[in-house]
Amino acid sequence: MSHRPPSGLAAVSAALLAMSRPLEVRDVLKTIVASARELLDAEYAALGVPDDHGGFAQFVVDGVSDEQWRAIGPLPRQHGVLAAMLHEARPERLADVRKDPRFEGWPAAHPDMSDFLGLPIRDGDATLGALFLANKRCPKPEGSCGFTAEDEELLSILAQHAAIALTNARLYERSRELTIAEERSRLAHELHDAVSQKLFSLRLTAQAATALIDRDPVRAKGELHQVAALAAEAVDELRAAVVELRPAALDEDGLVATLRTQIQVLDRAHTARVTFTGKGVRALPAAQEEALLRVSQEALHNALRHSGAAHVDVTLTRHGNGTRLRITDDGGGFDPEATRQAGRHLGLVSMRDRASGVGGRLTVESAPGKGTTIEMEIPGG
Repeated sequence: MSHRPPSGLAAVSAALLAMSRPLEVRDVLKTIVASARELLDAEYAALGVPDDHGGFAQFVVDGVSDEQWRAIGPLPRQHGVLAAMLHEARPERLADVRKDPRFEGWPAAHPDMSDFLGLPIRDGDATLGALFLANKRCPKPEGSCGFTAEDEELLSILAQHAAIALTNARLYERSRELTIAEERSRLAHELHDAVSQKLFSLRLTAQAATALIDRDPVRAKGELHQVAALAAEAVDELRAAVVELRPAALDEDGLVATLRTQIQVLDRAHTARVTFTGKGVRALPAAQEEALLRVSQEALHNALRHSGAAHVDVTLTRHGNGTRLRITDDGGGFDPEATRQAGRHLGLVSMRDRASGVGGRLTVESAPGKGTTIEMEIPGG
């Protein structure tokens, strides 16, 4: 009977503990893949989550660089060996995946793979995903598989825990979404009631002033003063509501974590690759964090909806004595001056207002066919 070294047991324990933390689904997928690759000492690892249209809704890799991943291209389809774990619900352990008759459709830029181990991640009768490993780092005779039956058994245990972790992560995300939806519904109701009452009073007072303007100017003047007071109250009500509508995640998780989570969601929802890097940024005043978040949301909306970009990159870093947010896309670009003269703002006015409102500045660099870069710099951080 073979014995796994103590480091193997420690790796199993670390993997299971990592997966047991309350994480977003994307983070759980990455944790599973990294844990499996480290645990079985493989060169490459991947985890695919199927969609309802014959492809993968998500596909997370470990051991492949960002440059390689971009060169590989779109998410793989459910074909060949990858389909086996999703549709046949059984493990696959191969000495050389390239010689398998089902081997097909692998992009030219895909890393070279030989021995292969894959199995489904299942919850009852449902297949949640498929876990793949390739190129075990060990001496192996030509034509033999480095992955052993013991490796398959260990990966099967990991997959069982992965199913639990994935299910918990989805429940966690659903719970957060429901909480946010309930809170927004409550605020919308309160905002409607408060502002509707103020606007109703404003309307009646303005009508009274109009009726009095000719026959009793003094009273009309008093009514107009009341209109001004009611308008100020309405503005205060709106301001209070907007402050309360500050994204809850900012208060709970901070700007970097909130941006990372939102960008992961966008990456899953769009065909464009959306990436985020956050380095060395300390906590900022609430107004600055919200301004940075809102500018990034507006810029991402433009890039994903209008630019036709294949890749959008967001970075948040310390820059001198301040903080810099940069959103870059490789889309069609535009002429900022022509856009301004044509009266089309693409949200640039509101983004500049947000930046200047917290002591920062916003710059836009773009040209037709050259993509777009939007930068916001603020003091502090």
